[in-house]
Amino acid sequence: MRVGFLGAGSWGITLANLLVQKGVKTILWEHRYDRFRRLQEERRDPVRFGDFVFPEDMNFTNTVDDVLEVDLLVFAVPSQSVRETARKIKGKPVPRSVLSVVKGIEISTLKRISEVLSEELGDVQIAVLSGPSIAREVLRKLPTSVVVASEDLSFAENIQKLFNTNRFRVYRWFDVKGVELGGALKNVIAIAAGAVDSLKLGANAKGALITRGIAEITRLGLALGADVRTFAGLSGIGDLITTCFSKFSRNRYVGEQLGLGKKIGEILDSMVEVAEGVYTTEAAYRLSQKYGISMPITEAVYRILKGEFTPIEAMDWLLSRELKLEHY
Repeated sequence: MRVGFLGAGSWGITLANLLVQKGVKTILWEHRYDRFRRLQEERRDPVRFGDFVFPEDMNFTNTVDDVLEVDLLVFAVPSQSVRETARKIKGKPVPRSVLSVVKGIEISTLKRISEVLSEELGDVQIAVLSGPSIAREVLRKLPTSVVVASEDLSFAENIQKLFNTNRFRVYRWFDVKGVELGGALKNVIAIAAGAVDSLKLGANAKGALITRGIAEITRLGLALGADVRTFAGLSGIGDLITTCFSKFSRNRYVGEQLGLGKKIGEILDSMVEVAEGVYTTEAAYRLSQKYGISMPITEAVYRILKGEFTPIEAMDWLLSRELKLEHY
């Protein structure tokens, strides 16, 4: 079995390391030549992984064709780069089995990542993997559970068996829409959670935020044809809770910095990796407007990022809205 990764960021490297430990041959494509050379020669990435040394069986390349000579192709690039990356291999002998581990929505089209891949790659078999999975914890072999979804459950089962270990438990599911939407939209709520933390608004506020956050994620998911059960699972409430609480969550960090009064441009310029929630917020807000779905937390985060609200003003706006039934 050979697995190729398009993308050598934290999550791609973490999953590749997991497979290498199981004896699976892996190769990762890094588009930046200088970083590729460092990864291949130094076998380390101190900024992302501290003193962790990559195993010798983990290979890196700067040539995209090298990643295509595999049995399974994994997309692990930022969501807004998926289409561009897919076009780099379009027309080439692409493996029929494709896995997305990307958590985001394409802003320009409001499409899920599996939809983008289907459009660009044509007749391929696609699965998506998501769930509460902080890369540093997976790398340290701390107990983790995720879910892989495909319309073809037998394909999902193959991916399940490939990635499952005694510390990384993989479940399978059929609801690709729900798994992708849960994994993407929870990052928006995590930005709000970070602001709650830095403003010291308390556990009551954070508990309410998470609960009402999954409510609006579910409302949009159902409007887009997802299965309601998915949002009570690993890629829904599970990933949401983890991302809202983990000190390693990039999206929670963004919200924390916003709560401290920093501007979004300043925050993003200081970060090494992409905070997907910043881009997903705009996509989610536009989807809510398109389908007429009430998503007040998403709207509040959107208006904070646009400079229309401060976090405190957003809190006041959320709490002063018209009173409603809890479930609507």
